[in-house]
Amino acid sequence: MTAFAGLHREGDPLLLPCAWDHASALLLAGRGFAAIGTTSLGVAAAGGLPDGAAATREETFRLALALGSEPFLLSVDVEGGFSDDPDEVGEFARQLAAVGAVGINLEDGLGPVDRHAAKIAAVRSAAPGLFVNARTDTYWLGDGEGTSRRLDAYREAGAHGVFVPGVSDPRTIAALVRDLDVPLNVLYTPAGPALPHLTDLGVRRVSLGSLLYRRALGAALEAMAEIRSGRAPGGTVPSYDDVQKLGS
Repeated sequence: MTAFAGLHREGDPLLLPCAWDHASALLLAGRGFAAIGTTSLGVAAAGGLPDGAAATREETFRLALALGSEPFLLSVDVEGGFSDDPDEVGEFARQLAAVGAVGINLEDGLGPVDRHAAKIAAVRSAAPGLFVNARTDTYWLGDGEGTSRRLDAYREAGAHGVFVPGVSDPRTIAALVRDLDVPLNVLYTPAGPALPHLTDLGVRRVSLGSLLYRRALGAALEAMAEIRSGRAPGGTVPSYDDVQKLGS
């Protein structure tokens, strides 16, 4: 965990691209990203399953198993831990650490604060080497009310960092940074502050979530529209051989 924790630097935040399969992870790592996350939406959608419904435990573990031995640091999005039982969440975290994951992202879904804090504590106990990024959905699913209370509880439970997706107002981000003694993670959005601005605000981790997966889907649709219209599709296209090498 030490190497991964060390990437959460003030003035040089961890920019974390999120993969949805083996190929996307290796292509991103090949561009110099030392750490790769996973996107729960991408993993769920690729398997025809809903995101955020605790339906992808097996798929998530299978991807972690495929990526955990690769030469990059892996952080796994585990939704809410796929259980309301803290001990079960802790055991799943232990299994992820055993196959090579160095971090997990654990979301509260605006559920009870005490329950999420108990999950964090259970993960710290079962997998002490994992970097626990505790996510609160106060801005993702609500209006931001109760953010500070939740973050305080999660820090006290042992979270190494906290994640507040959906927050984009620079003054709010700066205020959160000032109140925290652990790294703040925000979700990059094209409509929000650019990476240099987030860096200036003191953010130490910027996640891309499902953006790359959704962009990939969009690129496929755009390519088909171009071909159907009689035009050659633009954009970067890895060669067959380049992709084939990812599986070797």
